[in-house]
Amino acid sequence: MTTLYESDFFAWTNRQAALLRAGDLGAVDIERIAEEIESMGRREKRELFSRIAILLMHLLKWRFQPALIGNSWRATIKVQRRDLLRLLADNPSLKSHLPTMIADAYGDAILMAIRETGLDETAFPPTCPWGFDELIDPDFWPG
Repeated sequence: MTTLYESDFFAWTNRQAALLRAGDLGAVDIERIAEEIESMGRREKRELFSRIAILLMHLLKWRFQPALIGNSWRATIKVQRRDLLRLLADNPSLKSHLPTMIADAYGDAILMAIRETGLDETAFPPTCPWGFDELIDPDFWPG
């Protein structure tokens, strides 16, 4: 039998919220609520990863295609820096994941930079040349 969770997620969330507010814990779908809360945390982590990867990709383009630097790249870098800082302000416990995330996101950034620049993978350093402090420094522009 299809449950409300499976057939109408929005209705399920509203029902669970109402049950929690009413204090009817016996009727609450505790296991699925726990899964959804964990999923929310994973989304925040994925968002941080994505922002780091996009920032790194644009910094690579900035460094390795200086003749093409323009306002669009500059604006993207600034926006990603600001969004990263906002995300970390809202989720300070994610800071402990930064070293691993930067290393992992750098691999994705290289692949995106290859696609956008046409450069060979060997044109880019094999490991991320920048630390987090440089990534978020508004005065840091590679090259």
